[in-house]
Amino acid sequence: MFGLMVRFTCKDEASAAAFDGLVARTGELIRANEPGTVIYTVHRVDGRPLERVFYELYRDKGAFEEHESQDYVRAFLSERDQYLSATEVDRLDFVSGKGVDVEH
Repeated sequence: MFGLMVRFTCKDEASAAAFDGLVARTGELIRANEPGTVIYTVHRVDGRPLERVFYELYRDKGAFEEHESQDYVRAFLSERDQYLSATEVDRLDFVSGKGVDVEH
């Protein structure tokens, strides 16, 4: 397994609304087309209305690379910056968990 945790901070409320729309459109395509993407969740941060946290879990690094190569993901990556004031990315190596069917 290979994962990411990403924290995005939007510029303002209008940017947050536009970013959420972009996320929703992209998420539909991820769910429909990426069997190697095990979890792709987006969360609003309680008490910080301009922040979003993404938790992404892929079957392996190859599945992540496949995700990154999709046209809709590349479009998301190029469009998102106009809405954001900050991005923090943590790459995660899976150790254990519940709800994920893995052999480890």
